Amino acid sequence: MNFSLVHMKNHSYLYYILFISLCGFQIKSEKPNIILIYADDLGIGLLGHEGQEIISTPNIDRLAKEGIRFERAYSNMLCAPARASLISGMHDSHQDSFDINAGGLYKAADESNYLEIESQINQNLKPIPKNQVFLGQVAQEMGYKTAQIGKLEWGFSATDYQMKRHGWDYYLGYLDHVRAHGFYPNFLFENGKMVYYEGNTYQNAAKSHEPETEEAYKERWDRVGKEVYSQDIFMKSALNFIESNQDTPFFLYFPTQLPHGPVAIPSVHPDFANDPRLTQIEKEYASMVKLLDDNVGQILEKLEELGLDENTIVIFTADNGHEIYYGQKGRTLKPYTNMKTGVRFDDFESKYYSELAGDVFNGNGGRAGMKRSNLEGGIHVPLIARWPNHIKPGATSHRLTANYDLLATIADLVGYQKQLETDGVSFSEELTGFGAGSENHDFVVYSSFIGPTLITDDGWKIRTYLPENAFELYNLNDDPREENNLAAKYPKKLLELKDKLLKACDGDFENGHYNN
Repeated sequence: MNFSLVHMKNHSYLYYILFISLCGFQIKSEKPNIILIYADDLGIGLLGHEGQEIISTPNIDRLAKEGIRFERAYSNMLCAPARASLISGMHDSHQDSFDINAGGLYKAADESNYLEIESQINQNLKPIPKNQVFLGQVAQEMGYKTAQIGKLEWGFSATDYQMKRHGWDYYLGYLDHVRAHGFYPNFLFENGKMVYYEGNTYQNAAKSHEPETEEAYKERWDRVGKEVYSQDIFMKSALNFIESNQDTPFFLYFPTQLPHGPVAIPSVHPDFANDPRLTQIEKEYASMVKLLDDNVGQILEKLEELGLDENTIVIFTADNGHEIYYGQKGRTLKPYTNMKTGVRFDDFESKYYSELAGDVFNGNGGRAGMKRSNLEGGIHVPLIARWPNHIKPGATSHRLTANYDLLATIADLVGYQKQLETDGVSFSEELTGFGAGSENHDFVVYSSFIGPTLITDDGWKIRTYLPENAFELYNLNDDPREENNLAAKYPKKLLELKDKLLKACDGDFENGHYNN
């Protein structure tokens, strides 16, 4: 694999320690705890501080109010490559692409065959290079207790070997993205063993149906075999991990299911029960977003209770852009359709916009496109970091950031001094406030189902639509909705960025043309 950047030893962590000593801050540990909350399919427009008008998100808004908000943060357009980029520090348009396998491999798993399923998955994957370093590993090697709790991270079906190789001392979750589409699992995996939940009887974790119909509603609210909600399991485990490791540095990676669908929630939140703007399925979806926000509040409350608040960095972000799980005849439709004309959006000749699709929540915040697209609605995500008495409250950053920056960033924060090969750039100095200044991205690059895209530090964007061999040019500073293709007006800029994109794709644009 060709690596565009090499992350060398960085002393920002040492500057932080020196500052703490000089200023006399009293903290339980020299090393800051780190909690990374990774929301699933959370469109940036669903957050209150980003303009959401129906769903209030006071706890996530609090992170932004008391911390720093990155206004130009990007991630992959789909969950599996997003998680692979996150933990590996690599973008997803290289010739040597991520080894992503099929989902649903644990659908028929039980005590008699799950080890065989894991063995088959491991045999079908390329060996992990001995020198490759992962997100959990950098913290683990620096003496942190590490945990991953929730949907879990690699490909569409993962294994115990992968989880441990990636650096997690403890994990609890699905190991299977298809089963993670249900919220009432009859079993989960905990440190290589199957854990069963009595009262949950569905092998597919009670995955509900789309689009909304009277039959789908009745099936969703039939509570037989749905006693334990997965997010409740994960929150209990996450809070227990924090409490159990309060006297040692810890890194908690929390890839929550919320608000990925299909929609499932134990009860409708009172905020929406009588809201005339919403259908029943929209009320339930809004309640999933609300529960995620409540969970963030629970984590902050636990940190305060244990006296860990000032020594814990909480990072909140999401894997990709918005997705509709509340489609219904007469409202928003899937496949995405222009409600005024009846024409399906193809994100080429007709681009998705919330007002045309009838999305009552405007989940992509007015941007073009959705999950799976290389338009801004598919890859522009929230990124917030809070660290009391360290990060200036209410700060905003215009720095161009990628989800594959998190590996280098967390390596700096934990004091990891070994060399990392990564496409990412650490933004730790924006969190610590120290150091001589780190290198910025010249550009970030991502794949999609229609082809790769590249966004530059000064706001230019080239996007492809490879089925039509099309290359479009936008200036996001003036045109964040990607309405004015400037390719004909600025042919030299188009050629310049096309060359950069081709090099980033290791000489073949098809390397950024994602398929399953």
